[in-house]
Order: sequence, then C-alpha cells, then structure tokens
Amino acid sequence: MKIRRLKLLHWALCFLPVWPTIVVAVAEASAPQNSEEVTPAVQQLYAEAKDAQQRGDDTTAIEKYRAMIKLAPHLAAAYNNLGRLYFNDHDYLHASEALKRGLALTPDMPTASAMLGMSYFQLGENEKAEAPLRVALRADPKDDQVEMMLSQLLIHEARFDEAASHLNEFLARSPKNQEAWYLLGKTYLELSEGALRKINEIDPDSVVAHEIAGEIDVSMHNYDLALVEYKKAVDLAPHSPGTHMHMGDAYWNIGKWESAEQEFKTELTNDPNNCLARWKLGNSMLEANDSNEDALTQLNGSIDRCPTLMQARVDRARALVRLGRQPEALPDLLTAEKDSPREPTIHFLLAAVYRAQGKTAEAQKEMVTYGTLQREASASIAQQANDASAIKSAAH
Repeated sequence: MKIRRLKLLHWALCFLPVWPTIVVAVAEASAPQNSEEVTPAVQQLYAEAKDAQQRGDDTTAIEKYRAMIKLAPHLAAAYNNLGRLYFNDHDYLHASEALKRGLALTPDMPTASAMLGMSYFQLGENEKAEAPLRVALRADPKDDQVEMMLSQLLIHEARFDEAASHLNEFLARSPKNQEAWYLLGKTYLELSEGALRKINEIDPDSVVAHEIAGEIDVSMHNYDLALVEYKKAVDLAPHSPGTHMHMGDAYWNIGKWESAEQEFKTELTNDPNNCLARWKLGNSMLEANDSNEDALTQLNGSIDRCPTLMQARVDRARALVRLGRQPEALPDLLTAEKDSPREPTIHFLLAAVYRAQGKTAEAQKEMVTYGTLQREASASIAQQANDASAIKSAAH
C-alpha cells in the first residue's frame, strides 16, 4: 500500500501544472529510489504546496517543497517542481540547483533538462546550458522553446552554421515567427561578414573583393563608391563576364542611360547569352529615347533566350506602342498582366493598345485600374518612408 501511495504522489508531482508552456511526458514519472521517504508528513506538505500554487502563492509553495526535500531528499519530482517554481519566478540560480539535483536522481526528465538548460543560458553559462538543451530537444525535436534558446546560444557562441540549421527547422514549423526570422537574418549576416573577411584575407585587391565591396555600397545606395569599386574590378578583368554587368547596373540605377548602354554592350561581348544584360540594354535605350527599333531588337533577343522575363516583355510592348504597332504589343501585355496584375505600367500600356484599336470602354477601364494601382503604390512608398523615419527616430 505504501509503494502504491508513493507512485501516486510522484505522478501527481510530475503533472502539477506549474509551467504550462512545457508538457510533462509520462516517461518522466518513475518511482524514486527510497520508498520509505514518502511519509504522511511528506504527503501533507505536497497537499499544502499544491493548494498554495492553486492560490497563486508560489512563495509558500516553494517553502513546502523545500520542506518536502528535507524529509524526502531522493524524491526527484519534488526537485523538478521546485525548479519550475524558481524558473517561473526568474530565479535561475536556485532553479538550476534544484533541477540539477532532480536530474541526478532521475536523468530521464526532458522537461527538467529543458528548464535546466534555459536557466544556465539565462545565467550566461552557455557551456553548461548546451548539453541539457540538446537532451531536451532529442526527447522532443519539435519543442519550439528549446530550439529557439539553443539557436540563441549557438549565435552567442558564434556557431552560426548550426544556429542557421536549427532556426530553419523552427521556421519550417512556425513560418510567421518574426523573432526567428530576425535571428536567421542576423545569423546569415554574420556568416556573410565572415565570408567577406575571408575573401579580403585571401586577396583584398581581387575582382571578387571589389565586386562585393561595390555590392555593399549599392545596398546602401552609395552608387559613387560602388562605381569606384566596380571600375577596379573591370580594370582587373575587362573580359570577364559580370564585371561590366555590375558597372552597367550601377549606372542604370542612377539613370545614366548612355553609360549603362555602353557597359551592357560590353558585357554582351563577354557574355552574349546574358538575357538580363540584353533586356537592360533595350530598357536603357528606351529611357534615353534612342532608336526604338534598336531597342526592340535587343528586347527580342532577351525574350528569345529568357521567355519568362516579364520586364523584357513589358518593355517590348512599350517599344511596339512607340512604333505604332499596338496590336503586336497586346500578347506581351496580357502575358505580363497575368504574371503581375498589380503592376501599373502594364495597365497604362494596355489602355494605349485598346485606344488604338478603338476599344474605348476597355481603354477607360484600364486607365481606372492604372490610376488606382498608381495611387496605392504612391501611398505604399510614403508609408515606407514614414516607417523608416519612425525607426530612425526610435533608434536615436
């Protein structure tokens, strides 16, 4: 009868709802080593602890569990529940001490392992935290709380490859978790910076080093510095595919169409099958109001090689409209509309095509759609500017 009473008490301790975010598995309930320790006094203390918890009086509950442990020092579940109470109270030092003692008595308690690892992490003891966190994650590979904390630990330890792996596992289950996406971005940024440092260590004056430096400048919209870096890359490898493409992109982004044209033409000499360079060459010609026929030739070549490049199709339609060949523009525009129905330019060009065909109602409908989408795009840009301003203000 005493052993049966002992088992019931131990199971009750294990299932006591102290920390609702962690579910206690049945496997954690096992008989303690010394059945003689569970006396009526111990059972009375357990009842009082449970009552205190139900009343939200964790201080009294902690006192009762500590008293229980003095009378029953081998009751692992008592240490587990005491550790949970300390953990919930953010008393990570005492939580780790209690949980460690409980696990020494009964190692197969994944919930206790999880809390022990988290307590060590909160105390800054990463070396101690990793092992119990991994034990808990092996017991439940879908424990989001444990996987996130292990990921943070790995980031603190600059073990970014492992951190990225765990964060990707987490995000496969919780794709809308913003904190995880932030941590993953931070992790990839660290990996990227490490790779860049390695590139510069190998040869800071290499083509790759200058191209990467230029890309970083572009990401900060510092196109003047980007052009300096790209020029160095071009001087080092003038006949290498990609070097003139970078230069052309930089000129294209700041609207220097003639310079962009020249770079894209040179890129196509080095890489004749580059459909992006051919599209941007045709686009630059249109923007610079050069020959529409020449622009059309380049855009035809781009689409022949990359038929899914919708930007080239829209630009080809624009060239055809300028040349008065509106009916020929319609197939490209309808294909592009299907792919990107909210792109305002497509509807503006469709309106021009329908107007030329005498389809007044269709033209008016497209212009209404164009106006609506254009206003939405302007509002979105304004909102982004406001958000950026708010972020800057908060940072200051």
